[in-house]
Order: sequence, then structure tokens, then C-alpha cells
Amino acid sequence: MAVVRLSIMLFLTAIIAISGLAPALASSQLEVTIDPNSDTAVAKMTYQRSIVLDYSQGGKLADALAGKSDKISFTASSYTPGMSSLIANLNSYILSQGSQAQITDLDLEYLATLTGRSGSASIDYKIVLRPTIQNFVITAGSGNSPTLIDVDWRGFGALGPVVISAPMYGDVEINIPISAIETFIPSMGLSMKASDSGELLTARLMDGDGIKAQPIGNWHFLFDPTGIGVDAAQHGFVTGSVLSSFTMGESSLREGLIREQVNESTFTSDKVYVIKSIESSANASIDIIGFANRDILGTSEIFGVTPNAPEGYATTSAGEFPAFILYGMAGMAAIGGAAMYMMSLRKLKGEKGHYDQTGIDPSALSATATSASSGGYQTVRGEAQVKGLDDYDQH
Repeated sequence: MAVVRLSIMLFLTAIIAISGLAPALASSQLEVTIDPNSDTAVAKMTYQRSIVLDYSQGGKLADALAGKSDKISFTASSYTPGMSSLIANLNSYILSQGSQAQITDLDLEYLATLTGRSGSASIDYKIVLRPTIQNFVITAGSGNSPTLIDVDWRGFGALGPVVISAPMYGDVEINIPISAIETFIPSMGLSMKASDSGELLTARLMDGDGIKAQPIGNWHFLFDPTGIGVDAAQHGFVTGSVLSSFTMGESSLREGLIREQVNESTFTSDKVYVIKSIESSANASIDIIGFANRDILGTSEIFGVTPNAPEGYATTSAGEFPAFILYGMAGMAAIGGAAMYMMSLRKLKGEKGHYDQTGIDPSALSATATSASSGGYQTVRGEAQVKGLDDYDQH
């Protein structure tokens, strides 16, 4: 029974560990499809964060922000003033991560929204980059040799202030949170920056380190050997293409428990105000046309891609959650069910005799009429009573 109980505990632990909720929003979220036959891919990277200013005790901050709403919203392309500097910034960061890939074209969407409520205000930031990435093919494959793909660029971001010229707003700094706050509440922006909350309010928004920090060996791998994935054409895949998908950012045995990131500081003016920075953990999805296998080249993780899976390869979800684990969990569930049945059976046997129903021997009973006549009418009613007991006649 000790083995059975241990199996039940392991099964329940596994279920609890993988049942965490995946984040709805992310500090950085990467989506990209890579065709190894083309050394060019268009990615989408989204950076999001919320800054919450608590003025529930009133004060100057409440007077300035309660009920106020405002936003800064614009788009930009590679030809927009300031975008070439951003591309250079991103490429410099990619190079620092040991990647040979480079961004050659870039589109940008920026949104900062202020919402003032009765007890607090929030500034929500969202930056979407759509870069064209080139030069990620390390070695082109031929015959049985795979194409080697560089993915050290996957956690790209920008360092320091980034200024973009927007027609409606002029020059807008987009990478440092305090910049939007200074626009929304100029009277307090500078003092906030110089306060204890300065570090929190100057932490860069375009930060994809969470994606790079998670080894690809911990990502979930899904392989479609038939190329008949749902809505394949909608996502740019050719029907019949072998497809490999790598994803990260969900609570699992591989990645651990994914939690919302909350940092807190204070800002002192006429009162002490609490300032929070809120964002969820990074997540990413990399789709590769062909059969992709994670490998190591020097100190870097790479993908080795072949047009088709190796002969005899039939696993569609492998590496991080192979079939034998799924079958093992099903087996533990069956063992758990059997153990519960055996324990219930043993308990019933142990209680036998305590709940056995007993009664009077039917041969000791006699029938007696209980309804007397009323006028000329006699009902046919009766009951059973124990023979030899005279007290029935007294009632």
C-alpha cells in the first residue's frame, strides 16, 4: 500500500504543478515563423507593462489624476525619424547576445494610456515591433545535413532612451516609463524620477530578456508531421509542409510556476504614495517549417532543421513532455483508482457486523384487524403484532 500511496502523491503533485494559469498579457511576447529555405523572417514582439499610482488617501496626486484620462498613440516605419537609431540599438543588443542575425526593416506601434480613478491611476504601456530579421541561417543544409538556425536573437530589446518623431506629438521617448508620466503630469514627473521610485519608473520597456533566459530545452515542442495543422494557410504555412512549434511562457514541470511580476516603491511629495509596476512573465512562439531539433553550437542553442522527420520518428509532442510521461500519468491515475477501491473495500469488511440489519422472525408475527365497524361499514385494515404480547389490546 505504501507504493500505491506514493504513486497517488506523485500523480497529484504533477497535476498541481502543471495546472497554473498562463498569462493573459506579457512583458515581452514573441511570435515568428521561420522558413529555413529563406534567410528572412518577419517577427512580432510585443512589450507591455502597467504602472499603478495609489492615492487612496487623497493628496496632490489625487487632485491631479482622479477622473483624468489621456493617451499617446502613434505608428512608425523604418523611414520615420528616430527609427534608424532604434534599429541600430536593437541590432547592437542582438550582437551582444552572441547572435549573427540582424534587423533590416522595422514597423512600430506605440500606445500609452492614462486612466485616473477615485483611488488610483494606471498608465498602461504597449509597444509592438514588427522587425524583418535576416542572416539567421548559420549553415544551409544539403542531403542529410540539417540547416542550422541561429535563435540567440529571440530576446531582443533596446537599451536606454529611444526617441521617435511622431507627427501629432513631436519627439516622443518610448522606452522609459517615466517619459509618458512626465507628459501626462508635468508638475510631478521630475520629482517622481528623483524619488525612491526612480529606478522602477526608468526600467526599460523593450526588454525581452525573459525569453532569452528560458533555455529552449525547457520550451514545449509540438511536431506536425502531416502538415495539416488547423488553419495552416491562415498563418502562412503551405498545406503539406512539416511544421515544428516551440512555445514557452506557461506554468509547467519544465518552466516552473509562472507568476505575475509586481514591483513596488514609494514616492514622497505632500504624502507618501505607493507606486507599483505590474507585468506578466515573457512568452514566445517560434514556428519552423520542417523538422527542427534543438542543438548546441559552442555556447549557443540552435535549431537543426531538415525537410522531414528522421525515419521512424512518430512522436508529435516530445522532449519536454514525451508520450511515456503521459502514459505514466494515466497509469498512475489507474493505480490511484484501484487503490481507492481497495481501501474502500477493506473499510467495508472491517465494519461488517456493525451495520447488519436485524429484525423479528416473521413466524413470531400474527395479523390483527385494526379498524372497527362504524354503523354497517367495516374497513379492511390491519397490522402485524408479535404473538403473546397482551399490551396491544390495551390501546
